[in-house]
Amino acid sequence: MSRLLGSVEMARAYTLAALAATFGSFAIEQMTSSTTYATIIVILCVLGVAILFVRREELSLLRLAPSSLLAFLALALASMIWTTDRSDTVVGWIWTFGFAVLAITIGHIRDTLQTVRAIGDTLRTLLLVSLGVEILSGILIDVPISFLAVEGNLAIGGPIQGIFGTRNMLGFIAVIALITFFIEWRTQSVIAPIAVPSIALAGFLALVSASPTVLVLAVAVGVVTAALTIVRHAPAAHRNLVQWMLGALAVASLVVAFAFRHPIIAWMGAGSDFSIRADLWNKILDFVAIRPLQGWGWFGPWQRGEYPFTYINYLLNNQHQTALNAFFDVLLQLGIAGLLLFLILGGVALIRSWLVASVRHSVVYAWTPLVLVTLAVDSMFESFTLAGAGWFMLVLCALRAGQSRSWRENIDAANTGAIPTLRPQE
Repeated sequence: MSRLLGSVEMARAYTLAALAATFGSFAIEQMTSSTTYATIIVILCVLGVAILFVRREELSLLRLAPSSLLAFLALALASMIWTTDRSDTVVGWIWTFGFAVLAITIGHIRDTLQTVRAIGDTLRTLLLVSLGVEILSGILIDVPISFLAVEGNLAIGGPIQGIFGTRNMLGFIAVIALITFFIEWRTQSVIAPIAVPSIALAGFLALVSASPTVLVLAVAVGVVTAALTIVRHAPAAHRNLVQWMLGALAVASLVVAFAFRHPIIAWMGAGSDFSIRADLWNKILDFVAIRPLQGWGWFGPWQRGEYPFTYINYLLNNQHQTALNAFFDVLLQLGIAGLLLFLILGGVALIRSWLVASVRHSVVYAWTPLVLVTLAVDSMFESFTLAGAGWFMLVLCALRAGQSRSWRENIDAANTGAIPTLRPQE
């Protein structure tokens, strides 16, 4: 059994199974039940822990997970003390912890290129299934598929949801897929006849999702890709100067975008969406003011029937299931302390991965910072980063970033007498 759990074949099979369960969560739960899906995640978590235990000689306890991640999880669990409902907080924490276990396991048993390939294969399949379902619903039978929340709008140009539940989630997944497929192509992990149609598929679904956040994500990823390309090709002697110049330009761009936010929102045709979000965020701040430091307790996605979520929806006459902003959601549930830990988790991971990608020759290292930027930008409009696939990707990227640049590396090197260096080409 130990030989099987520690095998390369098991690592690949486990990775594909965990990714399929994570990204296909909505479809699996709708076609079966919440209990069935929870059972799948529990089995994968137990199997993941067993795999890590068998491979314990290859692992360092200090580098098992980022300290900021552990602190965030500890605070979320501690919120059980002051939450409005302990049982729901425990359940919410278990889901958060479960997806973190899946990400940590994959991060330790697969290298960066293997991870990108596995995610590429998974998303290619799920996007093809999404397109097939939309063609069936919107063109062939012209009837909505209600149990998958598919409205069948493909024939009229969207919006479509695929098998991901909402158009915004489809758009988010499509952008992640675009980054992954492009990296696959550039690293020659897949041949062009597969990579190019995959990019076209992800781009088409992102377009017809008609998600107002897709354009923002696409622009952000495009700008960051261009900036990272400039840094990677800059002479080593001038690289720090280029980094600072690009940083200053980014800050200036954000200031300009904030100053002209109303014309930009009007140009995007997202006025009504932004107005709904603004009303929600203002109401959330009223409740944050009551418990500013510790928040109301960790739930993840809003539980029906729980205070203060039900009261916020009552005041707004709406049925929001999240704060439509990961930062506001963390602030509401875990207060200022939780928000700081969340920002440290994502911020440190982004800085580490950016520094690695700027000096490493292989373009595969650009995948982590580009995905983290996508998560950060999307977090301003949705709370996907706090649950399911979004949280999984955040933990995976944070772990991946910390494997090359971490204070733990120096400790491990001191204990073994080795010189800490970046990992060789994967």
